[in-house]
Amino acid sequence: MSGRLKGKRAFVTAAAAGIGRACAIAFAREGATVIATDLDEKGVAALTSEGVKETYKLDMRDTAAVDAMAKKVGKVDILLNAAGFVHNGTVLECSDQDWDFSFDLNVKSMHRTIKAFLPAMLAGGGGSIVNIASAAGVFKAAPNRYVYSATKAAVAALTRAVAVDFITKGIRCNCFCPGTIETPSMLGRAASLGAGGREMFVSRQPMGRLGTAEEMASLAVYLASDESSFTTGVAHIADGGWTL
Repeated sequence: MSGRLKGKRAFVTAAAAGIGRACAIAFAREGATVIATDLDEKGVAALTSEGVKETYKLDMRDTAAVDAMAKKVGKVDILLNAAGFVHNGTVLECSDQDWDFSFDLNVKSMHRTIKAFLPAMLAGGGGSIVNIASAAGVFKAAPNRYVYSATKAAVAALTRAVAVDFITKGIRCNCFCPGTIETPSMLGRAASLGAGGREMFVSRQPMGRLGTAEEMASLAVYLASDESSFTTGVAHIADGGWTL
């Protein structure tokens, strides 16, 4: 099936790499007019060769910048929130600065975009908001993911809150919860463990492999499209069986 997002405008954050990039490309291939942003201006600009219409540098921790971007872009039908950071450590390794940064980027960034883009979505008759959470924190505890898990649980709760507040006004808000996905960020964490780091991550996967960003993008397309028109406030898990 193709053209599943034809005629829709989509705004994607953290689109220069990983799941955000895969989602931006998948949305464009399904016919959406995609506006992609990232702090990595050069990285996100490369998406124009993949069919993405517009790309911009955007700091998701800057409320004024997010508000200005929403005014510049105007109404969108799809908002995909992909910005995030994985902090490693227990509560004992989590400083106040780590806590504040993680919640600012992983959770408050979504508050910023939703608050900025929602009024135009409401005025235009509705839309689909898709947030990236995680299997860790939402469905299962993961070692050494203290503040990361806390932020992702907050994303799931934020998603439900938006869904219930605007359920009668044409707004759907869902999140999806990846397991271990092979992205530049994940490979960087594996490399920090030394030789065999990637293999260690693979060994924890019931399916014997890591997930791909493209697999997550397929789920994002479904949640963004009219195919999921009866679905809102749900945390969709895609973790290769990690939480079984």
